[in-house]
Amino acid sequence: MEAVYYHGVRNFEIVQTAIPEVGDDEVLVKVVACGICGTDQHISEGEFITKFPLIPGHEIVGVIEKLGNNVKSGPLKVGDRCAVDPSLTCQLCFYCRRGQPLLCENYEGLGVTMSGGFAGYAVARANKVFHIDNITDEEATLIEPAACAVHGADKLALPVGADVLILGSGPTGLILAQLLKLNGAAKIVIAANKGIKTDLARKLGVADDYIEIDRESQDQESQWASIKKNYPHGFDAVIEATGSEKIANQSIEYVRRGGTLMVYGVYANDARVHWPTMKIMANEIRIIGSFAQMYCFPRAIAYISSGKVKVNDMVTHSFSVKDYQQALDKLASRTAVKIIVKP
Repeated sequence: MEAVYYHGVRNFEIVQTAIPEVGDDEVLVKVVACGICGTDQHISEGEFITKFPLIPGHEIVGVIEKLGNNVKSGPLKVGDRCAVDPSLTCQLCFYCRRGQPLLCENYEGLGVTMSGGFAGYAVARANKVFHIDNITDEEATLIEPAACAVHGADKLALPVGADVLILGSGPTGLILAQLLKLNGAAKIVIAANKGIKTDLARKLGVADDYIEIDRESQDQESQWASIKKNYPHGFDAVIEATGSEKIANQSIEYVRRGGTLMVYGVYANDARVHWPTMKIMANEIRIIGSFAQMYCFPRAIAYISSGKVKVNDMVTHSFSVKDYQQALDKLASRTAVKIIVKP
């Protein structure tokens, strides 16, 4: 099969390699599409929790080709269309045994620390493979991001009637905006760079107000200042979804007294924040993180299948495995919403 194969940082090639063997408790998936996101840029740089050598790709959609010996035909059948949850835990460490599997000390991820979906075939644990039917392959690549958004909504635990500011308009941010609107938020405001992603946010109607930041403008500071001008009391929840160290640092300025700041983006490993501790203490600001997800795939699939969370039109570009560098370049250009790779 053809695959993207990283030897190390920014060092990959397109190789022909054997179809992976299937363990007794695993499933062989013939990949039909795999989403690419900002995390894949960090993986290319050797950041995040990446381990090399590696076949990347963690938003895997495909068709079940083979079941392992211990996988009883029932919820999974050969020929089924499926989406793959890439998050794997050891079930034995301190956190797993406390019922906190997402904090697993030996956390692994398909396409991050183990072979993933930028290839003709991928292997996954059977309990991490989910049947899909009335979702297109393109839409199904948004299931993993939607699952992360479901986890983010769980972590945030908004009170009914909350005002929310989302910084950034990438796919997970747009999905999270919809989930929060369905589950408690009275007002959603998106502040993001002007361009294709914010245009799509408007088209899908995911927010109540949009504050566009023009990258070409010499007066970006006043554009950011308009958030405080228009919303002088700030927001019950601010979600930093850009992955920008600079914006993460300023995000706390928009949090209402007694509000919550959720760090949701993926950042460079050396990114640091410098927040005023007296502001946090005196205003009783809660700061939380939201990382990946665990056991959220069924709800993500249900929301997308029902049409209550709209992901149509999010996939704007598709590349073959052999054109993976072009896919990375397109992602870096910020002229795409969601990019997928098709073997």
